[in-house]
Amino acid sequence: MINVIGLGYIGLPTALMLAVSGNQVIGTDKNQNVVDSLNHRELTFKEEGLGDLFFRAVNHGIQFTSEYQKADVYIISVPTPYDKASKKVNTKYIEAAVGSVLEVCPQGSTVVIESTVSPGVIDRNIRPMVDNAAKDIKLAHAPERIIPGAMLYELEYNARTIGADDRETGEKLKKIYGSFCKGEIVLTDIRSAEMSKVVENTFRDINIAFANELAKICHFDNMDVYEIIRIANKHPRVNILSPGPGVGGHCISVDPWFLVGDYPGLANIILAARKINDSMPEFVLKRIGEIMGENGIQDTSRVGLYGLTYKENVDDVRESPTLQLLSCMKKHLASPLLCYDPMVKEKIVENQVFFWEEFLERTDFVVIMVGHDEIVKRFDDIKDRIVLDTRKCVSGDVYHL
Repeated sequence: MINVIGLGYIGLPTALMLAVSGNQVIGTDKNQNVVDSLNHRELTFKEEGLGDLFFRAVNHGIQFTSEYQKADVYIISVPTPYDKASKKVNTKYIEAAVGSVLEVCPQGSTVVIESTVSPGVIDRNIRPMVDNAAKDIKLAHAPERIIPGAMLYELEYNARTIGADDRETGEKLKKIYGSFCKGEIVLTDIRSAEMSKVVENTFRDINIAFANELAKICHFDNMDVYEIIRIANKHPRVNILSPGPGVGGHCISVDPWFLVGDYPGLANIILAARKINDSMPEFVLKRIGEIMGENGIQDTSRVGLYGLTYKENVDDVRESPTLQLLSCMKKHLASPLLCYDPMVKEKIVENQVFFWEEFLERTDFVVIMVGHDEIVKRFDDIKDRIVLDTRKCVSGDVYHL
């Protein structure tokens, strides 16, 4: 029996994939509304192919409950935010989940942390809890490695890392994850697994920061950053990414802070990259002001932000650059701009509209914050308006970063 703890963006797809691969699975979430929705056969977020996987898992006997179960293996996939003052990882959700598991787990069971943590967290925060419980419990870390919009494909084909205290535990978990994962499964120690996951996302954050800083430099000196990147990438060992309005999601925008918090004075490039990427929403605001000035626009009520999610074609708004931009405006006591996102069906910000036609009617200046397929297909509807395309997702006479 496998008890998956936390049925959000990571835990639910993992539980479903395990179930359809022949494992006996019970999913647990402390949010009773989430459990009730799943038991009523209603998904709690959108993801391509998730509906089909869900009903296949139901036919394979998966169950959902708010109660922790007696199981052989526990997979914990709960959030790991960071403390914005200290920059250190906040482990309260993991500790709460592990504490509840220890109340019910039998001797000899295995507790797997999938949540991303900084190196040493399991030894410092989790292992003492297990030792104090006086149970023969095995600990492991198998950090998740999937992205919204391609979750099911990446669950099946991405390589995975399993950190364990001993080879026997690692091989046991490798067999479980191998029931659905076709990618390479690498066994290592727990601390190396912790560090490798944080390093992966930090590497990506630094690369994005380089592109964003390049965009600022080129804008300052009136150069086309996209043309420069296009030419530079002709070099066989150069692959510069595209700049954007900021970094969102729960991985790249959060995990590098763990290293900044844990290694002050050492994580210098990492800290600089975080500051650059966090500055981009404010840079977009500056560009909006410049473009308004160039075009004689004084009324911000006719300016609209397209996109509230952190990336295209998903409904995930965690750490979204648009939300960061709106927060900047609030800090400066400015009224929020009109917002529209076809993927977000519930009201999450002020001045949000839910219909494309209303968004068109109320805007003269559109700022594309997210490159959803919809805006690419419907660009003809806005091509006569002033457009700032922060994602370079449409072609035409538009402004860029």
